[in-house]
Amino acid sequence: MLPSTNCRLLRPFPLLFHSRSLLSPSPRYFSNKPHTASHSNSPESRSDPTTVCETLSSYRNDWNRAFEFFNWVETQFHFQHNTDTYNRMLDILGKFFQFELAWDLIRRMKINPLSRPNHATFRILFKRYICAHLVNEAIDVYDSLDEFDLKDEVSFSILIDALCEHKHVIEAQELCFGKKKKVIVDVNNTKIHNMILRGWFKMGWWGKCREFWEEMDNKGICKDSHSYSIYMDIMCKSGKPWKAVKLYREMKTKGIRLDVVVYNTVIRAIGLSEGVDSSVRLFREMRDLGCKPNVVTYNTIIKLFCENGRYKEASEWLDIMPEKGCIPDVITYSCILKCHEKPTEILLLFDRMIESGIRPRLDTYILLLRKFGRWGFLRPVFIVWKKMEELGCSPDESAYNALIDALVEKGMVDMARKYDEEMLAKGLSAKPRVELGREILSRGSLDRDF
Repeated sequence: MLPSTNCRLLRPFPLLFHSRSLLSPSPRYFSNKPHTASHSNSPESRSDPTTVCETLSSYRNDWNRAFEFFNWVETQFHFQHNTDTYNRMLDILGKFFQFELAWDLIRRMKINPLSRPNHATFRILFKRYICAHLVNEAIDVYDSLDEFDLKDEVSFSILIDALCEHKHVIEAQELCFGKKKKVIVDVNNTKIHNMILRGWFKMGWWGKCREFWEEMDNKGICKDSHSYSIYMDIMCKSGKPWKAVKLYREMKTKGIRLDVVVYNTVIRAIGLSEGVDSSVRLFREMRDLGCKPNVVTYNTIIKLFCENGRYKEASEWLDIMPEKGCIPDVITYSCILKCHEKPTEILLLFDRMIESGIRPRLDTYILLLRKFGRWGFLRPVFIVWKKMEELGCSPDESAYNALIDALVEKGMVDMARKYDEEMLAKGLSAKPRVELGREILSRGSLDRDF
């Protein structure tokens, strides 16, 4: 156990207790003696960057708390931040549009040889700027990468990928092939074309997807298995899974290598067009041909069973996964939790997931909070909320709103107001609610602005 002095030191950051020990197990590290340079290389002065990253992630929905911890562990325990811990903090700051603070950190990274910015650093920055629709700022960051010796093809690909991932494919295409192009892109570059095809997929512009797919043929682009996987996904999402199956057969005719990603897409497509039993047959064919199924393969089939109301078979596939050397993940359990309609069985499955060592994601908690709240079952709502706190998952605005909605629905306005105030104190956005006076407050603030 930690001495009482140490507990007081760690009390500002209770989520540390849900991770493994942050610092060296030596109790001397927690002594009240000042840290000196002579001890800088001692075992007790070294910390675990992985645990620091985990703790930062626990505070990912409260940037003030995360940043406070980031600085605290450095000043209090002389922890040497590395590139990974800096990158994790940058991601949290970017999520809340704290770009000035983010650049302060990057300047700190630049002067420290242990934490030099890398491609992952700017992948995070591109993503966060583009998520905030600050596309020009993201492009300016790319233009400034000479300063970090990182203005290269990899960084350009990262920028294009971020633009396409976050629905700015028009700007991505302009940078690659238009008047504003930043580098000379090989007209036969399959990777760049795949990114842009995926960008149109993200936009849901199915006509543009088809147009770009045909344009790739006209330009003589060598389509690979990734190209086909993306376009088969497009066919499924646009309501034409049978066309995805046709593309799969075309791939086999052309002799294009079929990997697990392709099979996963086709298993989903054939399940939608011909039924889950056809998916199971293709699964067996895939396995017999020496292509080893992965967790996504099993998740796809389990989801198909759930969508067809065949929960018993879905549970059987969950049970056999470990026997086949494939460990279920949070998505496996979420597929079944989403479809189940029996509260007791849902809670049992939720406990089983946690006991097996799988940490629920925030969206798993939100799924259950909304489901139980919609049914009017407050006890399970609080069980899920308590478990979220115990496991060190910091709730975001969607989690708070799901809890508050459930409380308001049950007439527990005072308790709902308490959580409403708590989320506002964290800088999270609350829904307008007449019951809590939120709508009146919003109108009053608008009147003052004018």
